[in-house]
Amino acid sequence: MNKQTMRAIRQPAQAGFTLIELIVVIVILGILAATALPRFANLGGSARVASLNAARGALQTTSSMVHGQWLINAAGPFTLEGITVPVTVAAATSAAGYPAVSSNDFATAAGLTVNDYTVTANNTNAIVAATATAPAIPAFGYTVVPASVAGTATAVNCFISYSQPTAPNTTPTISAPPTDAACQ
Repeated sequence: MNKQTMRAIRQPAQAGFTLIELIVVIVILGILAATALPRFANLGGSARVASLNAARGALQTTSSMVHGQWLINAAGPFTLEGITVPVTVAAATSAAGYPAVSSNDFATAAGLTVNDYTVTANNTNAIVAATATAPAIPAFGYTVVPASVAGTATAVNCFISYSQPTAPNTTPTISAPPTDAACQ
């Protein structure tokens, strides 16, 4: 046999990585994780705000649909997606014909389900005060809180609200969504 063949037979082949190689790879992965993790940790607030934007659009659309039905046929309640939605009936004002806040039916017709949101109605002419874990509810209105923060201190700042019109020539008021920071 020649000398090269004898050397190849006597030296065992390398079977894996050395300890130093493994430590270097773990350190590099740790550095990458430490720099990338903070960027992904703050996406929850953005997702909640996007969800509230969608809920706001759904409330606006449903309110407009109910009002349009009322303008065609000034009687109510109306049925949307199999759900009966009561309407305001202040005949002396032009505020009539928008969804009334007598139950959560309007929010359900807008597609705001209990799996995604906590919807709380206030069917009185007084504002319900905020608590440590729930936002204030406007008079004759709703608050819509993402289910992921409902019942927590974050819910106080992470919500939208809907108020039915109470004066002539007015439309419902739907609050603007909060900032990402408010929903963290």
